[in-house]
Amino acid sequence: MAYQAVFKRYELKYLLTSEQKKRVLCAIEPYMQLDRYGRTTIRNVYFDTDTYRLIRRSIEKPTYKEKLRLRSYAQAEAQSPVFAELKKKYHGVVYKRRVCLPHDDAVEWLCNGERQHVHDVQISDEIDYFMHYYAPLHPTVFLSYEREAYYERNGGDFRITFDDHIQFRQSDLSLDKPIGGISISAPDQVLMELKCSGGVPLWMTAILSREKLYKTSFSKYGTAYIATMKEKKNYD
Repeated sequence: MAYQAVFKRYELKYLLTSEQKKRVLCAIEPYMQLDRYGRTTIRNVYFDTDTYRLIRRSIEKPTYKEKLRLRSYAQAEAQSPVFAELKKKYHGVVYKRRVCLPHDDAVEWLCNGERQHVHDVQISDEIDYFMHYYAPLHPTVFLSYEREAYYERNGGDFRITFDDHIQFRQSDLSLDKPIGGISISAPDQVLMELKCSGGVPLWMTAILSREKLYKTSFSKYGTAYIATMKEKKNYD
């Protein structure tokens, strides 16, 4: 399976209404095209410590932060390809390194510490080091959302994604389970992300200005964690 293993880019986030999304889609049509997967459901399982050390630090907006997750683009089966991803952010630049392996092998590795054979040994070594440094880690949140991804028609690396129906739960923390959980996005809310290695194209800057869209900070895992803490406080 051919896939991109290493990413280095800026990720700029904007919260839109569904009506704003329609207008943005119309405006980008001459420059962007929907990827071959169309609308997909992305599933993630995030790993953290018992004290949520990783996400608590991330919410503090430090210069450097990192996280570990398992991701799939469909409900997984035993041998379905999934991605073990190490995602870091330093001075606003996002670095993502990932390896692809069968679902059950990924679970044995990240949950039970059983090292698996993967194609990219260097990245798997980095994930092993991460797990050892923050040990013990375990699944803490299942998070899913619907995504549409767009790519430049001219072959450039600029990318736009639209995410909605963002949900999380703290049970059934596995990619082989159906989606479902607590919603952390409003019914009429869409998260748009601009992903680029350099500057945003001028035509996109003009669209943002015309639609009065302003960059925001929105972490899906962070929002899920805050919602969990609020619910726990209300329960206590």
